[in-house]
Amino acid sequence: MALFDVTIGKLRIGKESLKPGDHIYSWRTAYIYAHHGLYVGDDKVIHFTRGRGEEVGTGTVLDVFLSSSGPHRAPCPTCTNQSLESRGVMSSCLNCFLAGGVLYRFEYGVGPALFLAKARGGTCTLAASDPSEMVIHRAKYLLNNGFRCYSVFKTNCEDFAIYCKTGLLVAERGVVGQSGQAISIIGGPLAAALSTPFRLITTNVYGMAVTAVGVYCASRYIADISNRIDVVRVPVEELTAGLASGRVRVAEGGNHLALPQ
Repeated sequence: MALFDVTIGKLRIGKESLKPGDHIYSWRTAYIYAHHGLYVGDDKVIHFTRGRGEEVGTGTVLDVFLSSSGPHRAPCPTCTNQSLESRGVMSSCLNCFLAGGVLYRFEYGVGPALFLAKARGGTCTLAASDPSEMVIHRAKYLLNNGFRCYSVFKTNCEDFAIYCKTGLLVAERGVVGQSGQAISIIGGPLAAALSTPFRLITTNVYGMAVTAVGVYCASRYIADISNRIDVVRVPVEELTAGLASGRVRVAEGGNHLALPQ
């Protein structure tokens, strides 16, 4: 059963409708951010975290704000050996993953109209999903071999889930990242900046608003993983082997991955 959430315009789903291989997410306090993961069956979710007791983080003072928005978990007998103190990819029961939040399913292969109708990124993509067996294989392989360094803008939980679903990585200037949430965060200020010159043409506040919304929607559409020209398909075995051998490396600063040019 699906219920429409009027607060953010998304469809809630029930746990009974979940299928292995589903990309799921749940909004945290005040919809500050959503945490993403892959449902692999048997009430288990594989997801990517910053570690050190935190789902997300920037390494800056903003972490105080993000941490206050994150969940406060009680001890779980099912996930006794899987705490957020472990770094990177982890497996949790569905209840621990949701942390009291509402369950949503990330949509793949949506049409342009529906994609643009979603006011906030990080809920759908134009790209098609691979078969569920391949998706689950990638998630479990990365659980055992790691997805490397976390970065809120370059390699976050949504990036992890999208890679597991599609096998695609963005390699613009050697940087991996395809998160719709990150694109939305960047796209908002970009839209405001690019619409500013139109003040020289019109002082109509509604015209300015329409221009800003148009720029924001265009930036989201162009940056979707299905439309980018800097996307590479990387088999999961080659990704982890490349990290180990240096063919795929951690870029300077240790915050993201770089692919050979």
